Amino acid sequence: MPHYPRELLPAGSPAPDFTLASTPSESVSLRSLKGRPVVLAFYPADWSPVCSDQMALYSEILPTFREYDAAVLGLSVDSVWSHKAFADTRRLGFPLLADFEPKGEVARSYGAYDYTQGCAERALFVLDRNGVIAWSYLSPMDVSPGADGILDALDALRERR
Repeated sequence: MPHYPRELLPAGSPAPDFTLASTPSESVSLRSLKGRPVVLAFYPADWSPVCSDQMALYSEILPTFREYDAAVLGLSVDSVWSHKAFADTRRLGFPLLADFEPKGEVARSYGAYDYTQGCAERALFVLDRNGVIAWSYLSPMDVSPGADGILDALDALRERR
């Protein structure tokens, strides 16, 4: 059985690679995004009020993320079918990835899995162009972390270039 970290991977850690379903017929690999910043937004569940607001905010400010050439990915343990319905209803403009089976394996590899609830924690990661974690943050389950921390991390990456 693999060993998973019990705390969020900190800045400076290499981001674990993954390939997850984004639709019933497509998938996204982290390695395919190398060369650009990546925002990973782990969240507990589609349809919950806080998750809905958080994902809607990221979709609304997607043009700002694009100014940084950043890819945005939402990840939860829900199925691709739940993600599709959720994304369509909320009109989300970025992929939601199904960390469905083995349940939460990617969240576990980032230290972002709630073992008592059986779902991803509300955790954010900003990866640099080389796939190294530049910033990570764990928010309480019932609090949307907003986007300020993500934007600050993207600003810091831009200044390092």
